[in-house]
Amino acid sequence: MHKAPLVLFAAFLSLALAGCASSPAATTGATAPIYIHMNGGNEFLEPTVAVAPGEPVVFVNEDTEPHTVLGYHPTTGKLNPLINGDPAGTPGAGHPVATYTVKLAKPGIYAYYCSVHAVLAKTYGTAVQPAHRPGVHGYPGAMAGEIIVTTDPKLIAQNPATSAKKVLAGYFGG
Repeated sequence: MHKAPLVLFAAFLSLALAGCASSPAATTGATAPIYIHMNGGNEFLEPTVAVAPGEPVVFVNEDTEPHTVLGYHPTTGKLNPLINGDPAGTPGAGHPVATYTVKLAKPGIYAYYCSVHAVLAKTYGTAVQPAHRPGVHGYPGAMAGEIIVTTDPKLIAQNPATSAKKVLAGYFGG
């Protein structure tokens, strides 16, 4: 006699679980991208960000001039082809901003720099670090940063607030 409510409950539960499994986030594993902005001061506004493996990192060029995004190995100076982009400049207000997206699957620290505004300089042995490119306009610092790919949610939660927005107000496209 009490089997009917139990059968109905089981059917309801199975339909509810099936509905959860078919939601877009559950089937695609899609996550919101992390944004790194480039500006007219020739800097990456979020030079260090942390992401989960495979999470998209979008470089957004909110400058009128082009920039490059080149990955490199700090211990050898060799280029890392996993990060190698060329986002064009944004012509001005009202134009779409240029972007370049990377997805890094393996946990680690991935260094990058803009070769228009920085050069790799030897430090010790074969190690290198970005340094300001002499003769270019902009601020005297090196335009460089790193992406930390991690499974630590506490580290990911420490990203700058601006890394959650594609276009920052006050820049072209904003």
